Amino acid sequence: MALEHRTSNAADISPRSPFLLNRYRSGLLVIDVQQKLMPLIEEHQRLAWNIGRLVQGAGILKITTSATEQYPQGLGPTIPKLRDQLPRPILEKSMFSCRECASLAKSFHELGCEQIVIAGIETHVCVQQTALDFLSQGFQVFLPVDAVGARHDLDHRTAARRMESAGITLTTVESVLFEWCETSACAEFKEISRLVRG
Repeated sequence: MALEHRTSNAADISPRSPFLLNRYRSGLLVIDVQQKLMPLIEEHQRLAWNIGRLVQGAGILKITTSATEQYPQGLGPTIPKLRDQLPRPILEKSMFSCRECASLAKSFHELGCEQIVIAGIETHVCVQQTALDFLSQGFQVFLPVDAVGARHDLDHRTAARRMESAGITLTTVESVLFEWCETSACAEFKEISRLVRG
């Protein structure tokens, strides 16, 4: 028997999967995209563009966003292209994991951000250690693999596999943006679709 096609109303829609990102429960964390390190990263221009799309999308959808810098006295500040888009303060750290910034996880929890999207560098160092620490603190962690990078592809790929095996969800920037939107009927969809088209 064929299913009858009809226009759905809210009562007809089944519950959304908890494995999908929800804009009202999400936060974005941008890790250490700094001037002296970024040029050393493979395909760094594309990486900066992808991270920028996430930051802009989060801004459009009013998603809580935070950022960090690893020893900025040595590695410099966040690259200008992103620094101007990120909220202040950008938190400084010397520990590779962002768990050094104790207020960060606490703030995300207090704001109801149970899901954390992590972007930045390097995949196998600060990103991986932070992702695993956030996972152990009860967050659902999402890693857009086209918005993280490392100097060497082997380090990037191995870290992504390790994080996935630990329970971190691998995804892409476009998947994140469309899951945050959920529907083309949302008021912000036209702005988000422009980010996707690039």
